[in-house]
Amino acid sequence: MWLLFAFIGVPIIEIALFIQVGGAIGTPLTLLIVVLTAILGTYMVRQQGRLAIGNLQRSFSELNDPTEPLAHGAMVLISGVLLLTPGFFTDALGFALLVPAIRSAVFRYAKSRVKVQTFSMRGSSQGMGRNASHHDAQSGAEGVIDGEFTEVDPNKRATHQPSGWTKH
Repeated sequence: MWLLFAFIGVPIIEIALFIQVGGAIGTPLTLLIVVLTAILGTYMVRQQGRLAIGNLQRSFSELNDPTEPLAHGAMVLISGVLLLTPGFFTDALGFALLVPAIRSAVFRYAKSRVKVQTFSMRGSSQGMGRNASHHDAQSGAEGVIDGEFTEVDPNKRATHQPSGWTKH
């Protein structure tokens, strides 16, 4: 349903706003405002984008969850698209997404509506190979690797010359 609003509703809103603003201040000033908001928006998106990338890099270097910095970066990107789209409604949405507090609120709302399942990779390479334990991944036991293997006949001979990278 929201796609219907996006593809039909937004252009109707934009046309209505152009008619209202153009009638109130004139066509040349209306077009000037549209161009100036695109230029100002581009500058602000670049600035906020740099901050978002810095926060993302910091979360990676500190081994923190990068979900929120990634979401902020995506919202900055979306705001750039909205600001480059001619119109007052899309500009208002684009400028709103450039405000960090609004992005945080949108992130909290989206996070409350989305269920994310996580996994972790624990264990070491010890125990791999023929004698590796097969264990249910749900139990989360340390040092256990869940996987499948096929036993190769030890008497089978290679049908090609060694590459030099492996020992046969």
